[in-house]
Amino acid sequence: MQVNRVGLVADPAAPADIARRLDEVRPQGGDDRYAWDIEVVSEPFALDCEDVDTALARLRDQSRQHGWDLVVGLTELPFRAADGRYLLVETDPKQRVAMVSLPALGGLRQHKRAHRAVRSLISGMADSTAQEEHRVALPRLLGRSRLLLGMVLANRPWLLVPGLKSALVAALATGAVATINSTVWMLAGSLSWWRLVVASVLSVAMVVAWVVIDGELWDRPEDDSAEARERSRLYNTSTLVTLTTGVVVCYAALYVVNLAWALFILDPAVMGSYLHASLGYGDLFVLAWFVASAATVGGALGTGLESDEAIRAAAYSKREEERRSRLARERP
Repeated sequence: MQVNRVGLVADPAAPADIARRLDEVRPQGGDDRYAWDIEVVSEPFALDCEDVDTALARLRDQSRQHGWDLVVGLTELPFRAADGRYLLVETDPKQRVAMVSLPALGGLRQHKRAHRAVRSLISGMADSTAQEEHRVALPRLLGRSRLLLGMVLANRPWLLVPGLKSALVAALATGAVATINSTVWMLAGSLSWWRLVVASVLSVAMVVAWVVIDGELWDRPEDDSAEARERSRLYNTSTLVTLTTGVVVCYAALYVVNLAWALFILDPAVMGSYLHASLGYGDLFVLAWFVASAATVGGALGTGLESDEAIRAAAYSKREEERRSRLARERP
């Protein structure tokens, strides 16, 4: 039986977690001619400004340092080929080196897809007859959307809620006070449904803009090249979608809490007699809607945001800064 020493080099955080779950990968179909001794190393090996060849060269250096027979790199970065298409897989079978861009897997069922991709790559490179370079590129039309979905899910937008906890607490306090304010009752009752929708959209947009500005999350091109501009557009789009998803989750939670508070504390009959109008419990849903929008803006903009890793992780550009710093420290 031939034993191959396999190295899995993964970017820190999510890619490293996926790599550690792949250390039990075995040949497909129970092929017992080969055995894989897999070692996982968590450290960055790629930067967004570099081409694929540079990333593969770093993986080759890792392979020589650790004495691996072959190596597969897992990165959360998007990579583009010379023709402009985004890459899923790039291999150099002669050097037994391969790289997988995890966002290009699309995000959904990422672990299962990564498991299949890594097993296929290791099997192919372990075959001594495979000598041709192999590349898998995403389709031109849907490739960017698939990549963007993978980048957003890699950002883990659900983890933004703890990062926004101070703003959320301030918004809850603001909403609790606003719910028992008669002026707020009158304003909520006077607004049409489309004004309430506009208020919701604007409140979410203002908070997203504030987080981007306060956290300095906006990525700017390093130069005037088309590649740098495209990379910044992709990074900024993924950041905005991630933040919007997280803030919408906070908004929905705020609405539910405000509604529960209104149903508990307010009597529509008493409200109606005070406002000289006929009100029912349905009006409390409208009130909670308006209060959620007002409290979102007042609470989030009226308090400073934490210096939280979850917020920084929403931007690929910030994680890129951390990669650069770590690679600079590790270089002799």
